[in-house]
Amino acid sequence: MRTYAWGSRTAIAEFTGAPSPTPHPEAELWFGAHPQDPAWLQTDGGEQSLLDVLRADPEGELGPAVRGRFGDTLPFLLKVLAADEPLSLQAHPSTEQAVEGFAREERMGIPVSDPTRNYRDRSHKPELMVALSQFEALAGFRPAARTVELMRALAPEVLEPFIALLCGQSDADGLRVLFTTWITCPQPDLDKLVPAVIDGAIGYVRSGEQEFAAEARTVLELGERYPGDAGVLASLLLNRVTLAPGEGIYLPAGNLHAYLHGIGVEVMANSDNVLRGGLTPKHVDVPELLRVLDFSAAHDIVVRPHSVRDGAELVYNTPAPEFSASVLTVDGEHLGHQIDAPTRHDGPQILLCTEGAATVHAKASAVVLDRGAAAWVAADDGPIRLDAQEPTRLFRVTVGI
Repeated sequence: MRTYAWGSRTAIAEFTGAPSPTPHPEAELWFGAHPQDPAWLQTDGGEQSLLDVLRADPEGELGPAVRGRFGDTLPFLLKVLAADEPLSLQAHPSTEQAVEGFAREERMGIPVSDPTRNYRDRSHKPELMVALSQFEALAGFRPAARTVELMRALAPEVLEPFIALLCGQSDADGLRVLFTTWITCPQPDLDKLVPAVIDGAIGYVRSGEQEFAAEARTVLELGERYPGDAGVLASLLLNRVTLAPGEGIYLPAGNLHAYLHGIGVEVMANSDNVLRGGLTPKHVDVPELLRVLDFSAAHDIVVRPHSVRDGAELVYNTPAPEFSASVLTVDGEHLGHQIDAPTRHDGPQILLCTEGAATVHAKASAVVLDRGAAAWVAADDGPIRLDAQEPTRLFRVTVGI
C-alpha cells in the first residue's frame, strides 16, 4: 500500500472491506512484481513474494511465449488508485527516450534512489486508467481552437497575448510555444498571472455559465492548492475528462496528464519513469519534460470496452504490448454454475474482483475472491473457470496479444 498525501482515507479501505476511515491517506494498492512493492502470494508454504516465485520458475509462471518477448520479468503492473486530491502534472517517456535517459543518468552517477533522478529503468510506461467510480482527470492537449474559446471565456484581457501564440500555426507548434512560455515563466510573473486567471475563473463560475464550468472549477481547485504554480495555467491546455464507472483513458508516451479525483484500476508497463510538470513539490526537470512531451492535440481519448464472446468479457483495446485489460462478468443464468473464462492466450494473468465474489478454479487449485481481492494465475495453471452466486465482475490483466 502506498500512502501518498493525495490519497483517500476511505476509498481503498471501503473497496477492500477494511475499516474506514484509515489513519493515513491510502493512494495506491499494487498487484504485480515491481521490485519497489511486489505482491505477496498466499501459498501452501506461507506467504511468498511474487518476485521470488517468478525467479524460482520463470518458465512455469510466465510461459515460454512471454519469456521469449519480455525475458524473466512480468511486463505489466496493476494498481488500484484513489485520489482525494490532484496528482502532479506528468508524462512518461517512450522506450527510446527511457533507454537513452537511463544510460545518461547512469553515466552521470545519479543514484536510482535520488529524488532528482528522472529515469529509474529503461522502459516506457503506457498506462490505462479504468474508473471504478466517477473519475476526474486532465489528459492530453486539447485542440487549440477549443482552448482559445476557453481562455477568452475565463480571462480574455489577461490571456489575449498568450492566445496569439496559439493562432496562425499548427496545434502542436502553438501548444509547444505556449506551454514552454508558461512553464519557464519567471516566478514574479507567475505570481501576477496565475491570480488573474483565478479571478477570471471565479467570475465565470459566479456567472452561472456551464460550457467551461468544470475547467473553471479545476483552475480554482489547483490554484488553491498550488498558488503561483505554472501547472495551474497548463491545466487550461488539457482535456478535462469525467469518466463514468467502466470507462477508461489510455495514456501513451508523451501524454501530459493529471488525475484529479476518484478511484480506479490502473494498468501499466512495469516501469517507474515519470517526468513531472508542476502541481507538486517534487523534482521538475523542465528541459527533459519538454523533450518527451507530445504536443499533438488528443482526440477521442475515452476508451470504452467492446464485448467478446456473448458479453462474458469486455476488452479495453490499447496498443501496449505489455498488457491487455478486460472485465469478466458472471451474472444472469450463469450464476451458480461453473463457466469457462474466455482464453486470451497461454500467459500469466492477474484477476481483481471489483464487484461481488467468485471462486476462481485453475488447474492446480481454487481461490475465493471477494471484492478488493486479487489472484495470480501462472501460465501453467490456466485456463480458468469461474463460479459465482451473485453478480460479479473481475478485472483481468494479461500480457498484450
